[in-house]
Amino acid sequence: MNKIRLHVNVDHIATLRQQRGTRYPDPVTAAALCELAGADGITIHLREDRRHIQDRDLRLIRQTVQTVLNLEMAATTEMVEIACKVKPDFVTLVPEKREEKTTEGGLALDNPDTYANIKHAVVKLQKADIPVSLFIDPEPRIVELSKELKAQIIELHTGDYTLAENEEDKENELDRLFEAAEKVRQLDLKLAAGHGLDYTNVQGILDLPELQELNIGHSIISRAALTGLENAVKDMIILLES
Repeated sequence: MNKIRLHVNVDHIATLRQQRGTRYPDPVTAAALCELAGADGITIHLREDRRHIQDRDLRLIRQTVQTVLNLEMAATTEMVEIACKVKPDFVTLVPEKREEKTTEGGLALDNPDTYANIKHAVVKLQKADIPVSLFIDPEPRIVELSKELKAQIIELHTGDYTLAENEEDKENELDRLFEAAEKVRQLDLKLAAGHGLDYTNVQGILDLPELQELNIGHSIISRAALTGLENAVKDMIILLES
Protein backbone atom coordinates (compact mmCIF):
# COMPACT_ATOMS: atom_id res chain seq x y z
CA MET A 1 0.00 0.00 0.00
CA ASN A 2 1.25 3.47 -0.88
CA LYS A 3 1.99 5.80 1.99
CA ILE A 4 -1.05 7.92 2.76
CA ARG A 5 -0.12 11.43 3.78
CA LEU A 6 -1.68 12.88 6.92
CA HIS A 7 -2.60 16.55 6.82
CA VAL A 8 -3.67 17.74 10.25
CA ASN A 9 -6.32 20.44 10.47
CA VAL A 10 -5.56 22.77 13.39
CA ASP A 11 -8.73 24.89 13.14
CA HIS A 12 -10.02 23.81 16.53
CA ILE A 13 -6.92 24.99 18.33
CA ALA A 14 -8.05 28.39 17.09
CA THR A 15 -11.65 27.62 18.11
CA LEU A 16 -10.52 27.19 21.70
CA ARG A 17 -8.57 30.45 21.56
CA GLN A 18 -11.46 32.41 20.05
CA GLN A 19 -13.84 31.04 22.67
CA ARG A 20 -12.15 33.20 25.30
CA GLY A 21 -10.59 35.86 23.11
CA THR A 22 -7.09 35.09 24.37
CA ARG A 23 -3.79 34.75 22.55
CA TYR A 24 -3.60 31.04 23.31
CA PRO A 25 -3.64 28.26 22.34
CA ASP A 26 -1.91 29.33 19.15
CA PRO A 27 -2.60 27.35 15.95
CA VAL A 28 0.75 28.48 14.61
CA THR A 29 2.51 26.66 17.45
CA ALA A 30 0.15 23.70 17.04
CA ALA A 31 1.02 23.43 13.34
CA ALA A 32 4.72 23.24 14.17
CA LEU A 33 4.12 20.56 16.81
CA CYS A 34 2.07 18.49 14.36
CA GLU A 35 4.92 18.61 11.86
CA LEU A 36 7.44 17.62 14.51
CA ALA A 37 5.21 14.64 15.36
CA GLY A 38 5.31 13.48 11.74
CA ALA A 39 2.36 15.16 10.00
CA ASP A 40 2.88 15.48 6.24
CA GLY A 41 0.99 18.75 5.98
CA ILE A 42 -1.16 21.33 7.73
CA THR A 43 -4.75 22.18 6.80
CA ILE A 44 -6.58 25.32 7.88
CA HIS A 45 -9.97 26.71 6.91
CA LEU A 46 -10.18 30.48 6.74
CA ARG A 47 -13.91 31.04 7.05
CA GLU A 48 -15.69 34.18 5.92
CA ASP A 49 -16.90 34.80 9.49
CA ARG A 50 -13.42 34.14 10.94
CA ARG A 51 -14.92 31.91 13.62
CA HIS A 52 -11.60 30.18 14.27
CA ILE A 53 -8.60 30.69 11.98
CA GLN A 54 -7.71 34.37 11.57
CA ASP A 55 -5.85 36.15 8.78
CA ARG A 56 -2.86 36.47 11.10
CA ASP A 57 -2.81 32.68 11.58
CA LEU A 58 -2.81 32.05 7.85
CA ARG A 59 -0.01 34.52 7.28
CA LEU A 60 2.23 33.12 10.01
CA ILE A 61 1.56 29.46 9.23
CA ARG A 62 2.39 30.15 5.59
CA GLN A 63 5.70 31.65 6.73
CA THR A 64 6.59 28.85 9.15
CA VAL A 65 5.17 25.60 7.77
CA GLN A 66 7.90 23.12 6.84
CA THR A 67 5.72 20.61 4.97
CA VAL A 68 2.77 21.78 2.87
CA LEU A 69 -0.11 24.12 3.61
CA ASN A 70 -3.63 23.28 2.42
CA LEU A 71 -5.95 26.28 2.65
CA GLU A 72 -9.63 25.37 2.75
CA MET A 73 -11.92 28.21 1.73
CA ALA A 74 -15.14 29.23 0.04
CA ALA A 75 -14.94 30.32 -3.58
CA THR A 76 -15.56 34.01 -2.85
CA THR A 77 -13.78 37.00 -4.33
CA GLU A 78 -12.31 37.89 -0.93
CA MET A 79 -10.92 34.40 -0.30
CA VAL A 80 -9.50 34.01 -3.79
CA GLU A 81 -7.68 37.34 -3.42
CA ILE A 82 -6.27 36.29 -0.05
CA ALA A 83 -5.09 32.95 -1.42
CA CYS A 84 -3.42 34.57 -4.42
CA LYS A 85 -1.55 36.89 -2.06
CA VAL A 86 -0.55 34.33 0.59
CA LYS A 87 0.22 31.46 -1.85
CA PRO A 88 -0.62 28.25 0.04
CA ASP A 89 0.77 25.07 -1.48
CA PHE A 90 -2.75 24.31 -2.64
CA VAL A 91 -6.32 25.43 -2.02
CA THR A 92 -9.32 23.23 -1.30
CA LEU A 93 -12.58 24.86 -2.32
CA VAL A 94 -15.43 23.92 0.01
CA PRO A 95 -19.07 24.95 0.43
CA GLU A 96 -19.68 27.25 3.36
CA LYS A 97 -22.78 28.30 5.27
CA ARG A 98 -22.69 30.75 8.16
CA GLU A 99 -25.04 28.77 10.41
CA GLU A 100 -23.33 25.37 10.07
CA LYS A 101 -21.12 23.97 12.82
CA THR A 102 -18.81 22.38 10.26
CA THR A 103 -18.83 21.78 6.51
CA GLU A 104 -21.91 19.65 5.88
CA GLY A 105 -21.31 18.26 2.40
CA GLY A 106 -19.49 18.59 -0.88
CA LEU A 107 -19.67 21.26 -3.56
CA ALA A 108 -22.92 21.08 -5.55
CA LEU A 109 -21.20 21.17 -8.93
CA ASP A 110 -24.36 19.98 -10.67
CA ASN A 111 -25.88 23.37 -9.81
CA PRO A 112 -25.12 25.73 -12.74
CA ASP A 113 -24.52 28.75 -10.49
CA THR A 114 -22.16 26.81 -8.23
CA TYR A 115 -20.35 25.37 -11.25
CA ALA A 116 -19.82 28.83 -12.75
CA ASN A 117 -18.62 30.27 -9.44
CA ILE A 118 -16.15 27.43 -8.88
CA LYS A 119 -14.91 27.71 -12.46
CA HIS A 120 -14.15 31.40 -11.98
CA ALA A 121 -12.25 30.70 -8.74
CA VAL A 122 -10.28 27.79 -10.23
CA VAL A 123 -9.16 29.91 -13.18
CA LYS A 124 -7.95 32.74 -10.95
CA LEU A 125 -6.16 30.42 -8.52
CA GLN A 126 -4.43 28.44 -11.24
CA LYS A 127 -3.33 31.64 -12.97
CA ALA A 128 -1.57 32.38 -9.67
CA ASP A 129 0.10 28.94 -9.85
CA ILE A 130 -1.94 27.56 -6.95
CA PRO A 131 -3.15 23.96 -7.43
CA VAL A 132 -6.83 23.42 -6.65
CA SER A 133 -8.61 20.62 -4.83
CA LEU A 134 -12.40 20.33 -4.83
CA PHE A 135 -14.26 18.94 -1.82
CA ILE A 136 -17.12 16.86 -3.23
CA ASP A 137 -19.60 14.17 -2.30
CA PRO A 138 -18.63 10.68 -3.53
CA GLU A 139 -20.56 10.68 -6.79
CA PRO A 140 -18.92 9.72 -10.12
CA ARG A 141 -20.81 12.45 -12.01
CA ILE A 142 -19.49 15.11 -9.61
CA VAL A 143 -15.99 13.70 -10.11
CA GLU A 144 -16.44 14.14 -13.86
CA LEU A 145 -17.56 17.74 -13.38
CA SER A 146 -14.49 18.33 -11.22
CA LYS A 147 -12.33 17.10 -14.08
CA GLU A 148 -14.10 19.50 -16.43
CA LEU A 149 -13.24 22.30 -14.04
CA LYS A 150 -9.56 21.29 -14.26
CA ALA A 151 -9.15 20.48 -10.57
CA GLN A 152 -5.92 18.66 -9.86
CA ILE A 153 -7.05 17.03 -6.62
CA ILE A 154 -10.38 15.54 -5.52
CA GLU A 155 -11.18 15.36 -1.82
CA LEU A 156 -14.05 12.99 -1.17
CA HIS A 157 -16.42 13.93 1.62
CA THR A 158 -16.43 11.03 4.08
CA GLY A 159 -19.05 12.48 6.43
CA ASP A 160 -21.90 10.16 5.42
CA TYR A 161 -19.64 7.16 5.96
CA THR A 162 -18.54 8.33 9.41
CA LEU A 163 -22.13 9.04 10.48
CA ALA A 164 -23.55 5.68 9.33
CA GLU A 165 -25.57 4.19 12.19
CA ASN A 166 -25.30 0.52 11.27
CA GLU A 167 -23.10 -1.84 9.29
CA GLU A 168 -25.41 -1.94 6.28
CA ASP A 169 -25.39 1.83 5.94
CA LYS A 170 -21.65 1.91 6.46
CA GLU A 171 -21.11 -0.63 3.70
CA ASN A 172 -23.36 1.34 1.37
CA GLU A 173 -21.38 4.51 2.04
CA LEU A 174 -18.11 2.66 1.52
CA ASP A 175 -19.41 1.43 -1.84
CA ARG A 176 -20.13 5.05 -2.82
CA LEU A 177 -16.64 6.10 -1.80
CA PHE A 178 -14.99 3.25 -3.69
CA GLU A 179 -17.02 3.94 -6.83
CA ALA A 180 -16.11 7.62 -6.77
CA ALA A 181 -12.48 6.85 -6.01
CA GLU A 182 -12.34 4.53 -9.00
CA LYS A 183 -13.65 7.34 -11.19
CA VAL A 184 -10.96 9.64 -9.79
CA ARG A 185 -8.36 7.02 -10.70
CA GLN A 186 -9.75 6.62 -14.22
CA LEU A 187 -9.60 10.38 -14.78
CA ASP A 188 -6.00 10.51 -13.54
CA LEU A 189 -6.68 12.91 -10.69
CA LYS A 190 -5.12 12.89 -7.23
CA LEU A 191 -7.33 11.53 -4.45
CA ALA A 192 -7.76 12.84 -0.93
CA ALA A 193 -10.50 12.26 1.62
CA GLY A 194 -11.74 13.78 4.82
CA HIS A 195 -14.49 14.82 7.22
CA GLY A 196 -15.44 13.07 10.43
CA LEU A 197 -12.58 10.58 10.29
CA ASP A 198 -11.34 9.37 13.66
CA TYR A 199 -9.33 6.63 15.31
CA THR A 200 -12.12 4.03 15.01
CA ASN A 201 -13.32 4.55 11.43
CA VAL A 202 -10.29 5.71 9.44
CA GLN A 203 -9.03 2.25 8.59
CA GLY A 204 -12.23 1.51 6.68
CA ILE A 205 -11.23 3.86 3.86
CA LEU A 206 -7.49 3.21 3.62
CA ASP A 207 -7.95 0.86 0.66
CA LEU A 208 -9.62 3.46 -1.57
CA PRO A 209 -7.91 3.22 -4.99
CA GLU A 210 -4.86 5.51 -5.20
CA LEU A 211 -5.72 7.33 -1.96
CA GLN A 212 -2.88 9.76 -1.33
CA GLU A 213 -3.95 12.06 1.47
CA LEU A 214 -6.27 12.41 4.45
CA ASN A 215 -7.33 15.64 6.10
CA ILE A 216 -8.16 15.02 9.75
CA GLY A 217 -8.69 17.63 12.43
CA HIS A 218 -11.39 17.37 15.07
CA SER A 219 -10.59 13.85 16.30
CA ILE A 220 -6.86 14.57 16.55
CA ILE A 221 -7.31 17.86 18.38
CA SER A 222 -9.88 16.24 20.70
CA ARG A 223 -7.49 13.43 21.59
CA ALA A 224 -4.69 15.94 22.01
CA ALA A 225 -6.64 17.59 24.84
CA LEU A 226 -6.22 14.33 26.78
CA THR A 227 -2.97 12.83 25.54
CA GLY A 228 -1.00 15.73 24.06
CA LEU A 229 -0.70 16.84 20.45
CA GLU A 230 2.41 14.83 19.63
CA ASN A 231 0.88 11.59 20.87
CA ALA A 232 -2.42 12.25 19.09
CA VAL A 233 -0.70 12.81 15.73
CA LYS A 234 1.56 9.79 16.15
CA ASP A 235 -1.39 7.57 17.09
CA MET A 236 -3.15 8.49 13.84
CA ILE A 237 0.00 7.93 11.77
CA ILE A 238 0.30 4.43 13.25
CA LEU A 239 -3.24 3.63 12.05
CA LEU A 240 -2.51 4.90 8.55
CA GLU A 241 0.60 2.76 8.33
CA SER A 242 -0.90 -0.43 9.77
